[in-house]
Amino acid sequence: MARVYNWQIGREMSYWYPESRPRKQFAAVFDTNKCIACQTCTLACKTTWTSGKGQEYMLWNNVETKPYGSYPLAWDLKLLDMLNAGSWNGPVYGGETIFESAPAGERVLSWRPEGDDYAYPNVGEDDCANQIDGGASFTLPHMSWFFYLARICNHCTYPACLASCPRGSIYKRQEDGIVLVDQGRCRGYQQCVKGCPYKKVYFNPMTGTSEKCIACFPKIEMGLQPQCFVNCIGKIRMAGFISRPEQARPDNPIDYLVHVRKVALPLYPQLGLEPNVYYIPPLNVPPPFLRQMFGPGVDAALKTYRNADADLAGLLGLFGSTESMMTKWARRGEEVIGFDDAGTSLVRVPMREPVYVRPWYDKANNTFRVNCP
Repeated sequence: MARVYNWQIGREMSYWYPESRPRKQFAAVFDTNKCIACQTCTLACKTTWTSGKGQEYMLWNNVETKPYGSYPLAWDLKLLDMLNAGSWNGPVYGGETIFESAPAGERVLSWRPEGDDYAYPNVGEDDCANQIDGGASFTLPHMSWFFYLARICNHCTYPACLASCPRGSIYKRQEDGIVLVDQGRCRGYQQCVKGCPYKKVYFNPMTGTSEKCIACFPKIEMGLQPQCFVNCIGKIRMAGFISRPEQARPDNPIDYLVHVRKVALPLYPQLGLEPNVYYIPPLNVPPPFLRQMFGPGVDAALKTYRNADADLAGLLGLFGSTESMMTKWARRGEEVIGFDDAGTSLVRVPMREPVYVRPWYDKANNTFRVNCP
């Protein structure tokens, strides 16, 4: 196996192929604090890409309630149990990744879901951890809690699905880093389904091939964000491109959130895939649970989010403000602006929405305004 550098775990690791990063890497940031689990994103994806035969059970995008929700069942718990706990020494992960802990004869430490594991997409929905007894009072963080986790394919830098495929039918596009399945080469061995730790590759029994989220690449090529992003009611998502940490640009919105302010974190970085979907962790959830899920940067990320300055608050206001992909941004006074690669202004958002208070009495019409909308 080759040795590659994974900046999310702060060290080199073993991977099946030599390091080969694309010219640009598609990435996204999800703000979990805004998600209301309306599932509009799920339906937008479903009606666009997986409404055909053999795709009935596929949810390229799904929203699950943590700590008890998961699709397929226990996708994260099963693998974490197999991987065993590894310790972090600051930003450096001292445990083994799923590539380094693979058993003899296997490329990845993994498991394959059974049919019944896909039968309960809403399991654990809105179920709280713990309960509130009579006479109890709230403390921070809350002793009873849950949060919503929206998930798509992470389009990882080191994809386990790609490493697992014996046919070489999974590849990363050089132009944007999106991970795709070559349907012509796929023979339905389902090693990718087994290998992906996030369980975001699905087998279509009607075609005999695997299928997965394609990040709506036809829209990306047009400078537009994917379907699940533009249909998000809570405006929790922003798509763009991410740089390596040493090449981060503060005027790149994804770089700013991930590398500069470090408020957006990867999902289970200890697995070793360097996923490219990042999450702003939820407030009022026990930190140990969040550290297991998002790594050691959780405490600093939450502190930064709680005490957001004008720049960070302004950038968060750009989420869901335009269908176009913003590759640059700037705050100018009380206005935040999103730009494309050419520097063209795509959207302008005020830092504060204007508020107008109408007087209770209308002198011109000699009438009282009572309960007027």
